Amino acid sequence: MLGTELVIEDRQGTRATLLTSLREVAAFAEVEAGAPTSLYTPTTALDLDRPLGVEAEPATALAGWFALVSDALEAFRTEHADLEPATSQLWPEHFDLPTTAGEVNYGGSPGDEGHADPYLYIGPWTPREGSFWNEPFGASRSWSEVPDAEAALAFLQQGFAALTA
Repeated sequence: MLGTELVIEDRQGTRATLLTSLREVAAFAEVEAGAPTSLYTPTTALDLDRPLGVEAEPATALAGWFALVSDALEAFRTEHADLEPATSQLWPEHFDLPTTAGEVNYGGSPGDEGHADPYLYIGPWTPREGSFWNEPFGASRSWSEVPDAEAALAFLQQGFAALTA
């Protein structure tokens, strides 16, 4: 894959298309383009025909990051099935990939106004104090500190242990 394609794997097999415009990609994926307005109020204009201009190298790096986060979250969800963690889901308002277990959000972000680079996070619904908690919302680790899914899972487990100590 080029990093500039949408790849769909389903019962019919695997197919791909270039990321050209939202209208074309949505038609290929057989979905309606745009955020569901019943859930989110759009804050930017939606131009379905504007060229997306996706660059292969950063898109490939971001896809790799989300694959690492997904693998770590699935392992975490399996190990803590007794907490009935939520299905991991990519959220459009933050573009992060989290799960929730026991009133704690565990996930990965591609970066935001407070973090220039992608990062993992643990966000307890009730703020915590201590050396592990390095963020106002909980704890984070930059992708430079998380070279693989095993290291990501170790961070999530470390946070879980800090929460249950």
